[in-house]
Amino acid sequence: MSFFENTRKPQGFGGKLMTKMMNRGHAKLSQWGFSNISVNPDAAVLDVGCGGGANIVAWLNKCGNGHVTGMDYSEVSVAESQKLNAAAIKQGKCCVVQGDVSAIPFPDAVFDYVSAFETVYFWPGLEKCFFEVNRVLKNGGTFLICNESDGTNATDEKWTKLIDGMKIYTSEQLVAALKEAGFKEIKTYSNTKNHWISIVAMK
Repeated sequence: MSFFENTRKPQGFGGKLMTKMMNRGHAKLSQWGFSNISVNPDAAVLDVGCGGGANIVAWLNKCGNGHVTGMDYSEVSVAESQKLNAAAIKQGKCCVVQGDVSAIPFPDAVFDYVSAFETVYFWPGLEKCFFEVNRVLKNGGTFLICNESDGTNATDEKWTKLIDGMKIYTSEQLVAALKEAGFKEIKTYSNTKNHWISIVAMK
C-alpha cells in the first residue's frame, strides 16, 4: 500500500502520521468552510470521516453547550481522534465511533449538523451516502461539505491515480447528488484561487 492510500483509510504507523498531517494541512480549508455557516451552540453534530479529529475540536469550540460525534471507518482515525479529544470525551461532550457512511449507525433525525471535510471523494456511491446523511439530520438540519479539489484543476487528477477509489467531484455533481438524496436548499461557495469548494445543504 502506498503512503498516500492513508488519505483514504489511515492504517498503521503511516496512517497515524497521515492523520496528523491532515489535521495541520486541512486547517485553513476548515476555517473557510466554517465561515459559510452559522452554528447553534447547543447543537448535536456528526463529523463524518473525522480523520485525526481536528474538526471535532473546531466543532466543540463552536458548540460549547452541545455534543459532537466523530465517525470514521478507520480504526487508526478513531483512535487518533479519541486521543486528541480525550478531555471532551471524559466530560461527555464528545464521542468518536467507527462506522460506515453508507450505513450510518445512528437513528433518524438526531443531528443538527453533519460535516464532511475532505472525505466525499472516497464515499461509496454519493446518492446512497447523502441519503444516509439526510436520514440522520433533523428537519432544518445542515450538511456541510468542504473539498480542497473542485474538479476543475487538472493537476488534482494526479491524486486519483495515486489513491485507489478516489473520485473528485465538481460542485454541480455534488449538488445533483444532494438533490437526489432529498436536500432542498443548497448553497455553493467557491475559492477559485485555491480550487476549494464548500456546499451547505439544508434538510
